[in-house]
Amino acid sequence: MKLKFKKALLPLTALAFAGLAACSGKGGEANSQPLHVLLIPADGGTESGTLADYRPLFDAVGKSAGITFDLKVAQSYGAVVEALCSGNADVAFVGPVTYLQARQRDCAQLLAVGVKDGQSVYYAGLFAPKSSAINTIADLKGKDVAFGDVNSTSSFAYPMAMLIEADVDPVKDLKALRLTGSHANSLAALIEGRVDAAALSFDSYDKAVREGVPGATGVKVIARSEPIPYPPLVVNTRLPEATKQKLRDAFEGVAKAPGIKPEMIRGYGGAQIDGYDGHFPPEKFDGAASKLALVSDELKGEILKKASQR
Repeated sequence: MKLKFKKALLPLTALAFAGLAACSGKGGEANSQPLHVLLIPADGGTESGTLADYRPLFDAVGKSAGITFDLKVAQSYGAVVEALCSGNADVAFVGPVTYLQARQRDCAQLLAVGVKDGQSVYYAGLFAPKSSAINTIADLKGKDVAFGDVNSTSSFAYPMAMLIEADVDPVKDLKALRLTGSHANSLAALIEGRVDAAALSFDSYDKAVREGVPGATGVKVIARSEPIPYPPLVVNTRLPEATKQKLRDAFEGVAKAPGIKPEMIRGYGGAQIDGYDGHFPPEKFDGAASKLALVSDELKGEILKKASQR
């Protein structure tokens, strides 16, 4: 099943890239110029946090395969799609929604998906203060709720689908709907008491706890999503097939490469994972596409209108 997305929701962002890397038809000269890597702003939109999460991985791949990477962080999820489709990004770390958007426009193919404990999944969640009387999704009626980027899988699309399945209309039943732009911003809004509940991924929440963010341990889980395919690494469809294969082999074998330490193998939220699967079936994202279809373009438009009201 293909999921249709409203192009208007994909903001265009000027990206300072020199263009596609010059790769030979053999695919063996990929390191003659760096491959341009674009990352979704997974750490509250801060470049330093997201780069800190992923630089160890790309350094490890580069060391084991002789490939040079130039890492940049996008200002939004939609900007990653535009960079892939315009040819300004060769490789990207994206969320499932972002991947599906780029795939539908024939701009991206799966490169590799992180694996932890034999699985390639993660979860979205809805959180509330431990002291509140909010314990279920139904309790969100009449409450202020924060969500992340409108193109985020785990801080927007899946939580919205969870509300719909629980017979909570996000437009009619919520008192206020805040789009904060990121997981970290939504959690901050919750901790600071600016909203009654917040949607974000468990990886982002676990990272906040791991890094000792004040107040992070003072919230509780009120709902957890079904397993979602892990946020993938994708490759631009325009790259030579030999280069794509070299990248897949490099990511799949990086955990066992000589001189590579386990702590260098990072995934979403900077968490240490076991490795990467370079042969993850693309069709495993089709179930997510069906789930995300609950959040129609029309509903997104109504949500954006409600979120703009103060």
